Amino acid sequence: MNWNWSVVDEFMPYFWDGVRVTLQATALGSLLSFALGLVWALLLRTPSRFVRWPVGFFVEFIRNTPLLVQLFFLFYVLPEWGVQTSALATGIIGIGLHYSTYTAEVYRAGIEGVPAGQWEAARALSLPRGRTWGAVILPQAIRRVVPALGNYVIALLKDTPMLLGIGVLEMLNQARQFGAQTFQYIEPYTIVGIAFILISYPASLFMRYLERRLVH
Repeated sequence: MNWNWSVVDEFMPYFWDGVRVTLQATALGSLLSFALGLVWALLLRTPSRFVRWPVGFFVEFIRNTPLLVQLFFLFYVLPEWGVQTSALATGIIGIGLHYSTYTAEVYRAGIEGVPAGQWEAARALSLPRGRTWGAVILPQAIRRVVPALGNYVIALLKDTPMLLGIGVLEMLNQARQFGAQTFQYIEPYTIVGIAFILISYPASLFMRYLERRLVH
């Protein structure tokens, strides 16, 4: 149970590789979730039920199934149908798709929070539908939801250890493999736990700052 600094020194190169992969998965997964979430939110507002119902079913299905199951499906089942990507790419797609179903709800709340007078003003000016959305509604809606989207970035970061299930060498998987090779588990797992705190806590403080600046 004694702390061994030589083990720490030996683990650090693997740790930094894991940090790079973790941050890459978090950044790209977040961007994908933001983009897809906006698409789902807009499609769910279309008048046609032939679009709205299938999208609604898909969103609820993804939201109500475990992320790990979705990652296994993407990584192990899709290759049987000829769709194959690297473990990291699959992890980014899987985690981005999963969180897009939650960001869609955030966008929906932001859009519904735009005052009715803004819609009426756009109609009074005879603005085209695309112009109304792009110049009037979405800028106001996105401004309102930035803090909530930021919270999902933090949640996504904390879910990156799920990628271990498909062999992505993020921080936790690096610690696990290092421990399996050296039989030294205390140092690598402790370092990874501290790293998650050092990344997520400042990010949460930044989100609170944004909320104060943008919402109030």
